[in-house]
Amino acid sequence: MDVTRPRTPAGMIGWSIFASRWIQAPLYLGLIVAQAVYVVKFWKELVHLITDFSSFDENAVMLTVLGLVDVVMIANLLIMVIIGGYETFVSRIKVENHPDQPEWLSHVNANVLKVKLAMAIVGISSIHLLKTFIEYGTEETGLTSTEVMWQTIIHFTFVLSAIGLAYIDRYLSPTKDDGL
Repeated sequence: MDVTRPRTPAGMIGWSIFASRWIQAPLYLGLIVAQAVYVVKFWKELVHLITDFSSFDENAVMLTVLGLVDVVMIANLLIMVIIGGYETFVSRIKVENHPDQPEWLSHVNANVLKVKLAMAIVGISSIHLLKTFIEYGTEETGLTSTEVMWQTIIHFTFVLSAIGLAYIDRYLSPTKDDGL
């Protein structure tokens, strides 16, 4: 395989367009920094939960734990975007036969990545909606029924979008078991 720059103008344009994918690499590095920020946020919340647990009622503990789960799910979303996006759009990550290689990485493509991201967003939205339902009616939050309704509608839209993306992916990429 010849990886030298082509000498014709058309070849140089094509080579430049292909090489431009590396412009995305700093974006993925920035997401790694953002993930580190979430790690710090997680540990601060966990320390707060442990040190002040005696002053929390059951709902406060549940909301704090849901916040921790939310941070973990966002971190998982970041990992999918960082690894899957880099692998799909920038360059291969050479981890074949590595014992820690994620199972999904071996068959990642743009469609699979979209479905996984949509499902992660639904999970994150579910946690936010559950927190809203728990907090609704308490004086501290001041949530109105209209705000709760809109959060529910937005969550339902995320669910429908994820189902639609999964259906489209399955329709466009049928497996042998589908009989297609």
